[in-house]
Amino acid sequence: MYVPSVTNPIGDYVREWVPQLVAYLPESLQGETTCSVIAFAINAIICIIAVCLVNIGSAPILIYMERKVCAHVQCRLGPMRLGWHGTIQTIADVLKMLFKEVYSPQGADKKLFYLAPLIVLIAPFMIAALIPFGHNLLVANVDMGIPLIIAVNGFGVLGILLGGWSSNNKYSLMGSLRSGAQMISYEISFALVLLFVVMVSGSTNLMEITNGQAGTVANWMIFKVPVLGFLAFIMFFIASTAEMNRAPFDIAEAEQELTGGYHTEYTGTPFAMFYLAEYIALVTNSALAVTCFLGGFHAPCIGFESVDQILLKVPGVIWFFAKVYFMIWCYMMVRWTFVRPRVDQLMSFEWKFMLPVNMLLLVGGAAYIALSI
Repeated sequence: MYVPSVTNPIGDYVREWVPQLVAYLPESLQGETTCSVIAFAINAIICIIAVCLVNIGSAPILIYMERKVCAHVQCRLGPMRLGWHGTIQTIADVLKMLFKEVYSPQGADKKLFYLAPLIVLIAPFMIAALIPFGHNLLVANVDMGIPLIIAVNGFGVLGILLGGWSSNNKYSLMGSLRSGAQMISYEISFALVLLFVVMVSGSTNLMEITNGQAGTVANWMIFKVPVLGFLAFIMFFIASTAEMNRAPFDIAEAEQELTGGYHTEYTGTPFAMFYLAEYIALVTNSALAVTCFLGGFHAPCIGFESVDQILLKVPGVIWFFAKVYFMIWCYMMVRWTFVRPRVDQLMSFEWKFMLPVNMLLLVGGAAYIALSI
């Protein structure tokens, strides 16, 4: 029977239980192939449900969290009316979006108009399937994990361009073109930083990159390569913020200039899908930062055995999500602290600063590897 390279108790239980189920089938259908196919299908369904729960379940929490972070940064209260400290406000907003009328503007390309929000959701869901959440909590252990992540990130650009163009609205079109130019530009820096991680770790597999950071905090990528690791982390943070179209790099949605950007004409559920994609991307980019730079699911051991023994008793998945939510908090603090630059300043920052620094970062990483051999 097919057994994946990274197993977990749930998958193992399914593979043990399936032969008992297959025994009830006609004799002609019984066999190892049938068991493998059924076990694979059941485990695939479980994995899909798990990825959806992590991503979609995180969105309401993050919306509430962002409102409260914004409120504290700007000395306000945030939602307070519905539930304790406004905890039910997000649920009310979700219900409102689900029941609002869905319509397309006159002259819009309806097929592409409704397809665009679905395309935008593809990339974050695929990336989430590649992230190792624990020692045995991984959906797909792909050897070419980093190149695959770089490749699927392009789906987000395609969905936004289609959404703006198909709306038959000049503001939406301008917003989508801005966003496309911004995302494609910053994806270059995003890819170069990930290539730096691949170069230093010697692998494109996310599980191997995580295991290469096992041990103490000093083994985390951010500290493992002196100065260069921290610089690469900052470059990743900036590039991923721009690539997600989050403030202060949200020129694609500049309300003062473009009414609302590429999703101006969207209402109800399609608009909610664009909104959902932003928060799922926030989770996946934070998880990717944790995996590549902050030790993944490994505990933050400091080298003192008495302290490390206590830290190691906490399950790796808890450490992983603690680090992920710390990264999410950092993204939110940046959003509500810095002002939005002009579009020309944003593009100049990428091509005149980020790209040269990332090229030098690769050269520095190569020099570090050569000297450490």
